Amino acid sequence: MGSETASGMSASDPKHAVRATRSAGRKMRSLLLDAASRLFKERGLSGTSISDIAAAADAFPSQITYYFRTKEALFVEAASRDMLYLARATEQAALKAHTPREYTHALAETVTATDTVAFFAEALTLTRRRQDLAPLVERTIERLHSEGARAYAGQVERHGWRSLRAPEESSRRFWAIAIGVIVEGFAMGRGAEEMCRELLRALGEQATSTSAADTTRLRLVGDRDSSSAPDGETSS
Repeated sequence: MGSETASGMSASDPKHAVRATRSAGRKMRSLLLDAASRLFKERGLSGTSISDIAAAADAFPSQITYYFRTKEALFVEAASRDMLYLARATEQAALKAHTPREYTHALAETVTATDTVAFFAEALTLTRRRQDLAPLVERTIERLHSEGARAYAGQVERHGWRSLRAPEESSRRFWAIAIGVIVEGFAMGRGAEEMCRELLRALGEQATSTSAADTTRLRLVGDRDSSSAPDGETSS
């Protein structure tokens, strides 16, 4: 007789076996993605073999082809997953902000502190030659935009900020500029702090606070009349 699980179901029950198989599959995929992410960032796509990734994950090369088909598909999925993890960390960091200026700085500091965006940009380039991998990148970008918009809208409502742009537009603008600035920064050998400053500059914002009452007022760089921006308004 088969052993019983905590729920009283026999371990030999077909449904239990299916669940166990799926759980093991998810765990293996996660291990392979973890190993691939680390090696791809260190060595690049061409410098990393399927055998290298399998060894790092204590797996067989055949498991990589089973779950991901090709090394390129694994690269794109690893980069996309890392990007969504970074987006989540960025949102968490920005939750601590009490002013639009703090919010923008938290976003910029978090995304420029790692090489995740540069890794994802390589995946974007790869899909130009591998259009079969484009849907995963497209879904990732849409999640970046939708979740960023949701997080920003929540902060606007929570603190009563007023924004020059809708949350959806703000999120799309932020990620488009961030990817461009960080890719250029890595190409030019810039450090995280320099890229953060450049990102903030490229977002076109600067604090104009001169008193405690003005700490949440931001304006676009180059605005002719910064005094026209009401308190609590952000140009994100």
